[in-house]
Amino acid sequence: MKKSATIRDVAAAAGVSVATVSKYINGAQRFTPVVEARLKQAIEQLGYRSNPLARSMITGRTRTIGLAILDIRNPHFTSIVKGANRVALQHDYTLLLVDTEESQEREQTLIESLAQRVDGMIVSSRMPDDSVQWLLDLGKPVVLFGRSERFPISSVGTDSCLAGYMLANHLVKLGHRRIAYLGFGRSRWNDERIRGIRNCLDAFGLPLDVHEAQAPSPAAGERMCSGLMLGPRRPDAVICYNDLIALGFIKEARGLGFRLPQDVSVAGFDNVPYGEYASPALTSVDFQSEKMGELAMTKLLGELQGKAEEHAGYSMLDPHLVLRESTLRRGPAVGTDDSGADGNNPMRESASRMPTTER
Repeated sequence: MKKSATIRDVAAAAGVSVATVSKYINGAQRFTPVVEARLKQAIEQLGYRSNPLARSMITGRTRTIGLAILDIRNPHFTSIVKGANRVALQHDYTLLLVDTEESQEREQTLIESLAQRVDGMIVSSRMPDDSVQWLLDLGKPVVLFGRSERFPISSVGTDSCLAGYMLANHLVKLGHRRIAYLGFGRSRWNDERIRGIRNCLDAFGLPLDVHEAQAPSPAAGERMCSGLMLGPRRPDAVICYNDLIALGFIKEARGLGFRLPQDVSVAGFDNVPYGEYASPALTSVDFQSEKMGELAMTKLLGELQGKAEEHAGYSMLDPHLVLRESTLRRGPAVGTDDSGADGNNPMRESASRMPTTER
């Protein structure tokens, strides 16, 4: 077998010292263009491959980023992974993924183990804000999905309050009066979405019927459907915590004999890719999941490069309303005439400024 090239072989071929090759490979020092060209040529000709383990022992860096997500089956999180990985690869970093499977009991143990193998972490978590201190005690740079009010952790998110308002406003403009929210209380985003929905409905004097799903999954949406649709307060529109719950709800509602959207409009959050292919296609709010992953990785790499101040704090992406066939006009909007004119609608001006995408 052909012997693998060593760092000494590269040094001899390039006419430099072993120390120079080491510094070049590890990015510890820049050299003149002529020297770097010789080094690059020698490495390519010899087929030299550095040993990541040996390099990490010398530099104290693994060039690996840890990403902890809540559920790899949820397309929202797979899109985040895709965006984060794209930026990591551009900067010669490898992504190490942990799926906590929506388990708060296992979450801390998995993340602590992850921290021992990486230079920094991006974390999506269900942990309450007052329980985040242990994450800082791990001694690794961290970027969190969702703002931490109590701790100085860089974070990325979207305006869930505005997103909830946008969906509620859309349904009110379609003439819906009995709107239910099927939420997931363990999420740090849930209360913000409820607040946005209530802000809109209160302005029109409309109530909100709040229900709780046990998991952010299609199965949970299926389980909750009959209680809402066959109960005494049957809604004419349902806003779900995420698209997965909404898709499960739609499947079960059709199985119960309801026509969608004629009998009930349904909408969700996240704009997962296959929501467009549901029947009916799902109205949703796009949280720019891939861009969220890109931004989180950019912030973390900035911290690793000693530019923490430039990337500190909370960065918020704008939500976009995506209108599809799962929501249907039932009559004139509150405060409008039959022609659909806005009249004295108190939300008209702010709604007109909301980013909306029709697909």
